[in-house]
Amino acid sequence: MPGFESSTAAEQRFNVNLSILFTELPLLERPAAAAAAGFTAVELWWPWVDSPTPEQSELDALRKAIQDAGVQLTGLNFYAGRLPGPDRGALSVPGEESEKFRANIDVVADFAQSLGCKALNALYGNRVEGVDPAEQDALALENLVLAARAADRIGAILLIETLNKPESPLYPLVSAPAGVGIVDKVNEATGLGNAKFLMDLYHLSMNGEDLPAVIEQYAAKTGHVQIADNPGRGAPGTGALPLEDLLDQLKKAGYEGWVGLEYKPGDRPSAEAFGWLPAEQRAAR
Repeated sequence: MPGFESSTAAEQRFNVNLSILFTELPLLERPAAAAAAGFTAVELWWPWVDSPTPEQSELDALRKAIQDAGVQLTGLNFYAGRLPGPDRGALSVPGEESEKFRANIDVVADFAQSLGCKALNALYGNRVEGVDPAEQDALALENLVLAARAADRIGAILLIETLNKPESPLYPLVSAPAGVGIVDKVNEATGLGNAKFLMDLYHLSMNGEDLPAVIEQYAAKTGHVQIADNPGRGAPGTGALPLEDLLDQLKKAGYEGWVGLEYKPGDRPSAEAFGWLPAEQRAAR
């Protein structure tokens, strides 16, 4: 697929999600690989799926790898359990998982601050059998308020992400209105206004949503965008989504934030999965 021809779409700032691309490499080698592919910005899911509070030496090593590669960390997830895998977040899950999320909040905020990262993403968590959904929602709001305050402490935004029902049937936020509704509740509870919607065009398309309508309605409340084609969650051009048109619409709607490349490279090395994007469009301007 050729690079985006629309002048507005081509002006988007792209970053690479190192938790789904370059995973054929050890974690500490991925920032340099992204830089070698021409990118100047990266984002990450929480890398330590079993530990919300890794050893300081592990945090230091990842920080050094990012700094040595000369890339900017532009987004970081809070602890969310096993990703990829059956877990879809922890903050609404009573007991040990919620406690892990709380223990992780300041670890994430401090690490992000040390690298100038200004966006922290919180995955809501699956519904739990035998637990009243209202109880989970109350717990989620309590934890999201804590996360929003931690993000505000470092001058960052808190992102609320929707997933898709076919792949995440127990995750309650599977529409743009559901995600934005939580954004509004968090902002109302904190008065900070730093909670924003994470608009993942792949997940929304899997839910069968009208993507142009979502952009028109929610671009102003969006703090981050992620893309992958559908079907297949591959690179732009491997499916049927009109991603160039959608990013063009986002730009015209006033969205000035990052666009995260959160797609699967397929059966090839990740470095070969960016042919759709010319080198001059990879480095943030």
